[in-house]
Amino acid sequence: MGKLTLNLIFVTVTIKRIKKTREQRQHDEEVFRLYEEISAKRAEFQIRNF
Repeated sequence: MGKLTLNLIFVTVTIKRIKKTREQRQHDEEVFRLYEEISAKRAEFQIRNF
């Protein structure tokens, strides 16, 4: 019984983590875009200065 309950809790938490709102997806995309932009600028800086 305990293991079944634990498995159900795990599945429930996993499903909740998978379901993202549109705002969360947009935020994630913006963060990813900014990260990529900063990484490109850092690489460009390193190429110019080293």
